[in-house]
Amino acid sequence: MQVTEATNDGLKRTLKVVVGTSELNDRFTARLDEVKDTVQLKGFRRGKVPVQHIRKVFGRSLMAEVVQQALEESTRKALDDRKERPAFQPRIELTEDKAEIENVMAGKNDLAFTMSFEVLPEIKLTDFSTLKLERLTADVAEEDVDKAVGELAQRNIAYETEEGREAQDGDQVMLDFVGRIDGEAFEGGTGTDVPLVLGRGGFIPGFEDGLKGVKADEDRVVTATFPAEYPVNTLAGKEAVFEVKAKSVGKAVAPQIDDAFAKGFGVDSLVALKDGVRSQIQREYDQVSRNKMKRELLDALDKAHEFALPPTLVENEYQGIWKQLTDSLQQAGKTFADEGKSEEAMQEEYRKIAERRVRLGLVIGEIGTQGKIEITQDELRNALFSQARRFPGQERMVYEYYEKNPGALTELRGPIFEDKVVDYIVGQASPTDRKVSREELLTPMEGEDHGHLHHGHEHHDHDHHHDHDHHHGHDHSHDHTHDHDHHHHDHGHSHGHGDEKKS
Repeated sequence: MQVTEATNDGLKRTLKVVVGTSELNDRFTARLDEVKDTVQLKGFRRGKVPVQHIRKVFGRSLMAEVVQQALEESTRKALDDRKERPAFQPRIELTEDKAEIENVMAGKNDLAFTMSFEVLPEIKLTDFSTLKLERLTADVAEEDVDKAVGELAQRNIAYETEEGREAQDGDQVMLDFVGRIDGEAFEGGTGTDVPLVLGRGGFIPGFEDGLKGVKADEDRVVTATFPAEYPVNTLAGKEAVFEVKAKSVGKAVAPQIDDAFAKGFGVDSLVALKDGVRSQIQREYDQVSRNKMKRELLDALDKAHEFALPPTLVENEYQGIWKQLTDSLQQAGKTFADEGKSEEAMQEEYRKIAERRVRLGLVIGEIGTQGKIEITQDELRNALFSQARRFPGQERMVYEYYEKNPGALTELRGPIFEDKVVDYIVGQASPTDRKVSREELLTPMEGEDHGHLHHGHEHHDHDHHHDHDHHHGHDHSHDHTHDHDHHHHDHGHSHGHGDEKKS
């Protein structure tokens, strides 16, 4: 095999590879020898078919196998010998001359091809001890614990049916309904035994107002209009007429917040329930703090490393997040003008995001390689269990999905690997702690990323000859600042009423 470098331009490489006819014929002879004892043809006993006859019947298909194997092995050997680290599977180009191809298949010509690829850049990692990181801390105030417990009570309100009661805000009405637009029933517009708590905005505007004062067994016709920004385009802005039957009206009865209430959550006392809620809120605060510090860390890594990026990796990343954006806009029925930017400005913004993701992915991968950071089977197994717990009653289906789709495990491996790299860096950076208020802790960071693709990172110390995309640079930090009130959690319990179904 002969290898000649045709292009060496930045990170781009093109190699010309020639596998001689003698090597091809040797491989072909060896392949014939492998199959001669297993071939069975009419008129011959197994293993007794003459080699020349096998060559005549199967020669072309066997030579195709030989050529394919020679392509794969010579590509791998060329990369190994040159110690190349391709950023993606090399693109192989063979001659398009049919006569030459026929001569190769006949064992008369050399197998010649070119392989084009981009290599991973050399990355000089910064000294992590010089990174200035800050870890925010916040205490859980007692009033926040009381508020969270109060919200647990609100989620566990019971509804007592009261004969002759006229429905008002806070009451639960059990409904059957059929909705029509221009006289035609529409998908999602019919419901049976649907619980609706008036005043919560569980249905489209106007629907709940039309049920104020309704009594059990009363029929009503309610007219309501879907909002112009409703996500289903065929319904957005349309007026609908609903034939509604109120089957019962229930008055809200809030539970007493005492030891008996606490026992409904599997603890012995109200004190124990509050302790559990306090711990849960503290864990949430700690997670927000970690995510903010992680964002700060990734920003610092991005600024501290400057190197050429493989153009194809950047382009692939850009195309992925750009498609996600355009699909999202299309589904919402919006345009770039609605976002207040031109398409060109958005493209420039998203290309910078793609470059950042690729850069950070390469840096994180290099840190993982140099730090010998690996994911254990126990860590992967725990991540799989956590994923399965997100789908109660469907755990077996989740396990089967990952068993049948090994590539999907990358989605689980990526965040684990990234977090281990973050821990590795934080251990050397020694961040300083700063106590802040709850409000400051939960204030979202500016410049949050777009198009969050949780593809995960893998370190790059692996076989670069196979078809893989290296999962470069998918920055998970920007979607973890949690812009929401952390008291709106039920802390693992599902003792609340059913959610209203939206028309």
